[in-house]
Amino acid sequence: MYTSKRTPMYNKHIFTLIFLALGFQNSFAQDDEKDLGTETVTVTKAYTPTVSDAFKIKSVPNLNDSIVLQKKPITYSIFSVPVASTFTPSKGTASTVEKLPPPVLFNSYASLGAGLYGNVLGEFYTSRTINRDENFDIGFNHLSSRGGIDGVELNDTFYDTKLDASYAKRDRDLDWGATIGLQHQLYNWYGIEPGLYTEAVINSIDERQNYYMGEVGGHINVEDAYFKRADLKYRRFFDAVSSGENRAIFNTGFEFPVNDEAFGVKVKVDYVGGTFENASVSNSANEGGISYGNLQAGINPSLKMLRDDLSLNLGVNLVYGMDLENSESNFYIYPAVTASYRLLDESVIAYGGVTGELKQNSYYDYVEGNPFVSPTLNIAPTDSQYNAYVGFKGQLLPNLSYNIKGSYTAENNKPLYRLNPRNDFRADEKGYYHGNSFDVFYDDIKTLGIFGELNVDVNRNFTLGVNAEVYDYSTETGNPAWNLPNLKASLFMDYQIGEKWYAGANLFYVGEREDFSSTVVQNVVPGEFPATLITLDGYFDANAHVGYRYSEQLSFFIKGANLSNNDYQRWANFQVQGIQVLGGATYKFDF
Repeated sequence: MYTSKRTPMYNKHIFTLIFLALGFQNSFAQDDEKDLGTETVTVTKAYTPTVSDAFKIKSVPNLNDSIVLQKKPITYSIFSVPVASTFTPSKGTASTVEKLPPPVLFNSYASLGAGLYGNVLGEFYTSRTINRDENFDIGFNHLSSRGGIDGVELNDTFYDTKLDASYAKRDRDLDWGATIGLQHQLYNWYGIEPGLYTEAVINSIDERQNYYMGEVGGHINVEDAYFKRADLKYRRFFDAVSSGENRAIFNTGFEFPVNDEAFGVKVKVDYVGGTFENASVSNSANEGGISYGNLQAGINPSLKMLRDDLSLNLGVNLVYGMDLENSESNFYIYPAVTASYRLLDESVIAYGGVTGELKQNSYYDYVEGNPFVSPTLNIAPTDSQYNAYVGFKGQLLPNLSYNIKGSYTAENNKPLYRLNPRNDFRADEKGYYHGNSFDVFYDDIKTLGIFGELNVDVNRNFTLGVNAEVYDYSTETGNPAWNLPNLKASLFMDYQIGEKWYAGANLFYVGEREDFSSTVVQNVVPGEFPATLITLDGYFDANAHVGYRYSEQLSFFIKGANLSNNDYQRWANFQVQGIQVLGGATYKFDF
């Protein structure tokens, strides 16, 4: 192996030569660019600036200029002369706003009027304040007519009298009260086909029907509590041919806060039951009667949500329905969803919903819809599966509002009024089997509807409104939707003419409806009775009223109905009265 004999001193010289060579090369590189040189800065004291006083002129210079004028001293003196003053300032008075006298309020009024066809109108109302928290109200209404329609062969008089009374008490956190109502109605089945019966048969017909109703009820409303309200009503309804019905309805509700929302629960129990002593008019013999009893128990939980522009109600309607007469029951589930959204402030508000219910039908409700029904009805509830709707409403102008809605409904067992057949085999106590009364026919119907409405406040004293409804029906049986119109429209107005006079009008139109007349044949089912289709023409009716306030207590009025004098039929074979004019007076007083 080769071993180097170089000493450390030798190595040291080698390193020195290399260092000098590198420094020499670097100095040549700097000379090629430019020699910047070196400079040494020595700081001996930190910079501390100061501000010295400025030189000021402490005397005004003398001006030796002949152009400058010398100021002359001026002496002021006041020459005082005493003056006797007769001025007396007047006291200021604040301007006042002319106050209108407050309206004089009375706790009672009575109206009485009479007119053509022997029509009589009577009304009375009083509200008695027992003390600060209690009051008692009584109301009485009467409308009657002596009849006299041209071409009618039977008696066409009617009476409708109702008396209501209520008591209410308001406490700090709740209010409660009770009501009672009584009603008597008299109608005649006068709608027989002209020229069909001899005078002897006509004279033997007892066409009069009387309805009687009595009801009692009570309610309680609570504030700042989970329990919100409860109300109970019982009604007894019966007629002059031994038909009777009982109905009881109980409602209650609870509400619980959930964060920013409200969770509510409504509970309802509804019972209706009754009997008819007479058999259906379609039966050739009046053997046996009709009994019915229907009970519903339902619960409706819902969640209400309110946001800036959105209002939403999410719920469901659960109902258990029982047919007590036939020992049958069913459970129903219905949607209960509604919503509204403010699109453009008050100009455009969108709303919609899907709701359903098990509607409880009753003899009383059918009479209210058509007083010429026969006391031989089959009473059953209506399964309103859903009612879906969407619409827009709002204010187009400060004095112009609108409402547009489209809907689609599906109803099972929907009641339709249909003319009873003529039955020459019956000899009942009352004459409702001559094709002059109505039955109720149940059908499954889907309905498409469009509704539109405009309301205009022309000024403080004049308001005007118009609305229209268009419907399209689809029935399960393929029959027409008996006595349901495809078009309804109305126009109404109210005008305050100065301080004394006022007037109003209501014009409406109802489109065509369809019905049929038939005749009972022994040993033949009702669906095969010989029948004739009836198309009832659409009709236009014009009503108006005008009044004059003679004083704060006494006023006079004139009312007119069917001013167009249309000889139309509201129901098949039931003509209405022609021009009807009724005049009367209203008197207000304290009682």
